[in-house]
Amino acid sequence: MKKRPVDIVVISDVHLGTYGCHAKELLKYLKSIKPKEVVLNGDIIDIWQFKKRYWPKAHMKVIKLIIEWMGKGIKVHYVTGNHDEMLRKFVGFKLGSFSIVNKVVLNIDDKKAWVFHGDVFDVTMQHSKWIAKLGAHGYDFLILLNTLVNFISKKMGKGPVSMSKKIKNGVKSAVKFINNFEETAAAIAIENKYDYVICGHIHQPEIRAIETPKGAVQYLNSGDWIENLTALECVNGEWSLYHYETDKQLKEQGDDEGDDVKVLEKNELFESLVKDFAAEQSIKI
Repeated sequence: MKKRPVDIVVISDVHLGTYGCHAKELLKYLKSIKPKEVVLNGDIIDIWQFKKRYWPKAHMKVIKLIIEWMGKGIKVHYVTGNHDEMLRKFVGFKLGSFSIVNKVVLNIDDKKAWVFHGDVFDVTMQHSKWIAKLGAHGYDFLILLNTLVNFISKKMGKGPVSMSKKIKNGVKSAVKFINNFEETAAAIAIENKYDYVICGHIHQPEIRAIETPKGAVQYLNSGDWIENLTALECVNGEWSLYHYETDKQLKEQGDDEGDDVKVLEKNELFESLVKDFAAEQSIKI
């Protein structure tokens, strides 16, 4: 399969290490593109819920593919999120083409794109982190329940449904939160003279122009790989949203091999990642 050239790809909210993560689908997507620059915009590895010790092969393969990109000199910016906030201790770390940051500014055809995860706008995260973590566990349970519902639905000859999407889109307070999030991000970007503001966090893929009395900005959100299976792509200065669900060619493509669950302790996982990364960079450890 010929790889599509992409100047910049932005993915967020993958939540590797959770039951809801669509790692197989993400892996197929990543293998189908040839990016020049990659932004991992937060919540890639779900360290909050990693104690479940759930780490299938497909999840590790996603990490290994990204490490392969780094070994080829492709720029990879890891922007920290709330579920992988432990990495904020290492902000400023650089090795080869890889860096860990809280935000990044991309220059695209004389325009500036401000990229950050977005949890800084979440009042719950700022003041009641335990509530946010409780909500994350509830969300993961809902995803598991949704998997069972869709299994039954498929047996009955019906299409899949997203319970979390329906709840989110049907609750006025949730819709208001999303609108407020987008408007706040846009207002700050306009104040700082950015042309684009790119976020994740709210699992709501979007590209739209937002205007205020002080100016205008293009707001973009890369969505997630739990519900929407989306990414942002920039080609020749133009941004677009990639939707896995509408990519018939990839959806019909089979998986490389089986995906038996492999149980890993937290230290075993990170040891494996360090060894893979060192091998790609030809570093002795």
